[in-house]
Amino acid sequence: MKNFSIKKILILVTILAVPGFLYYLLQDKGKNRYRPLPFFGPKIVANTFHSVRGKKVPDTLYHQIADFKLLDQKGSVVSWDTYKGKILILNLFYTKGTNFGVTYANKAIKAFEFTYGKNRILNFVSVSIDPLHDTPAVLDPYAKQLEAKYRKWDFLTGDSAQVYNLVNKQLFIDALQTKDANGQKFIYSNLFVLIDPQHRIRGYYEATSQEALSKLDDEIKVLITEELRNNTDGR
Repeated sequence: MKNFSIKKILILVTILAVPGFLYYLLQDKGKNRYRPLPFFGPKIVANTFHSVRGKKVPDTLYHQIADFKLLDQKGSVVSWDTYKGKILILNLFYTKGTNFGVTYANKAIKAFEFTYGKNRILNFVSVSIDPLHDTPAVLDPYAKQLEAKYRKWDFLTGDSAQVYNLVNKQLFIDALQTKDANGQKFIYSNLFVLIDPQHRIRGYYEATSQEALSKLDDEIKVLITEELRNNTDGR
């Protein structure tokens, strides 16, 4: 009887220990898979502090993309207020001519749009680097051709200076216009940029790489989880 009781206790202890052991594995062995996403761009050390295990650690201020005023495919003015509380997947494009990179990126966004269509925290934004040609009158039928849902996937244009300030100086993406014997030519980084609701850059992903797109899919989920946790904690 005594032996039987000891066996029952050992079984009970084992059952209770398994969840803790699994938690340890996720925290320790799985930390590379579930670690928080990095921040990109310049950063500065603040004069404020937070506590980590009883030690004062200086706060870090990360680069935040400055506000902007552009036009969407409907001709409405768009700024950060339009995307308040949203995670953005942003990329560059232009409509004139045939461009494999743009076509591939559009197909990738359509796939993401299907996957995250009902997720209200995630939006897609494509910014034209040919704002002189890509007016709202051009972008509206372009968006309809792609069956892009308005305010889920927006196409932005506007003043050239504003566009290129946003692209080059805030997103830190290479984009420029040149001319050759065939006329105007655009050279740009065909990247997706993952931006959190605080307007901070959390990742860059090559739009024509399936490996990079898979990583983006994983990191979208990580960032959504991070934002839900922060909102629950009141941060």
